[in-house]
This record gives sequence, C-alpha cells and structure tokens, in this order.
Amino acid sequence: MTLSVQDVHTYYGRSHVLQGISLDVADGETVALLGRNGAGKTTTMRSIVGLTPARRGRITLDGTDITGLTTHRIARHGIAFVPSGRRAYASLTVRQNLALSIRRSSDSGGWTLDRVLETFPKLQQLSDRRAGHLSGGEQQMLKLGRALLSVPRILLLDEPTEGLSPAIVSDLGRWLGILKEEKITVLITEQNALFALKYADRGYIIEKGLVRHEAPASELRESTEIQRYLGVAASA
Repeated sequence: MTLSVQDVHTYYGRSHVLQGISLDVADGETVALLGRNGAGKTTTMRSIVGLTPARRGRITLDGTDITGLTTHRIARHGIAFVPSGRRAYASLTVRQNLALSIRRSSDSGGWTLDRVLETFPKLQQLSDRRAGHLSGGEQQMLKLGRALLSVPRILLLDEPTEGLSPAIVSDLGRWLGILKEEKITVLITEQNALFALKYADRGYIIEKGLVRHEAPASELRESTEIQRYLGVAASA
C-alpha cells in the first residue's frame, strides 16, 4: 500500500474539520476524493503534506510514518502536492519555475525537463514568459510539470479543473490519461465528480471530515444517489 491515512483528525483553530478520516491509495492507482464544499477534501490533502498537521491519527507512506513531519521532509519522501489556484513563482519565467523542481537523481523516472516540455508543448512556447502572466490553464500545466520533475511516488491534485475553460479541462483529462499509462499514483480532489471518476480507479465520498462511502469509480459513476448527493451537473 503506497499511502495510508488512518483515523486522522485535523483542526483549524478550534474547528474540528477532519473527524477521523481514513483512506488508502495503492501503488499505481488513481483515487478520487469527492464531497460537497467544506467536506474536508482540501484539508485532507493539506494534512497529508503537513501544511495543516493532523492532531491525531497516522499517515504512512509504504509503511513509513510521516505524521508530524515538516512539509519539505514529506516532499523528500516522494509526495508532490499540486494545490488549486495560481501557485507559481510569478516573477520567474516558466523555464526557471521548472528548473527549480528538477530532482538531481539517477532515477529520473523518465520525467526530464525535455519530456515535460514535450508533454506540455505550450510550456515550450511560453518558456521565457514570466509565470505571473500566464492564464489559469497555463499555470495548471506549469504546476503539473513542476510536480513531475520532482519524481513523485504519489501525486496529490487539489481541484485541478477549478476555473478552467472546457477546452483546458479536456487537455487536463488527456494529461491524467498519460499519468495512468505511466502508472503514477494519484489522489485527486474535484468538484467536477464525473470528470474525476472518468479517470479514477476508486473513489471516496466524504462528508463533515469523515468517509461516508467508498467504491470502485465505475460504481460511483453509475449511482444516481451519489450523483444527487454530490450535486453533479457538470459533464466530464
């Protein structure tokens, strides 16, 4: 088992957001974490990478306890977090942003700078542009490219379609397909549930910081009850 979250409780101040969440992501899987706004999806991601540390519970990666480690030490264990929103170094160029994430390792996992630019050709065209001048979709490409250059063992994608045009969402789906072919382990949170379930192997439904349902993605896609609960209206 690559990633295991066991009975994790996380607070913002006195607000008890995660109330004992547990989930697993196996090697090579794509797992979707779904729920309404405020259910605790992003907090789960932030707890895994140590940005909002868990007060109780245990988080392990291949059996190694990473609970309570600082974010940079967790990253060194091979967890790459791609947050929602615009999170690039605005004053640096695209190429400079990517260069900062290159991991000096004999095991590159095939994700060199040249390969990232081949996978995201728009980044090649924009390589000398400052990241602060990129569109939302271009910044999403840049964030994914940076994450892949860190040679992740597991990739955490938080609301990747947020604010993107339908055309860019379609491109994002193609990129997720590439990650599945490469057998890169992915945990993805999404408001666009049908989009996430199209590429996921399994899915978890969370409510008020607890897992309420877990099933294969195919089962969740076909469940009208789950779709009504999630308020699914957007097409994948």
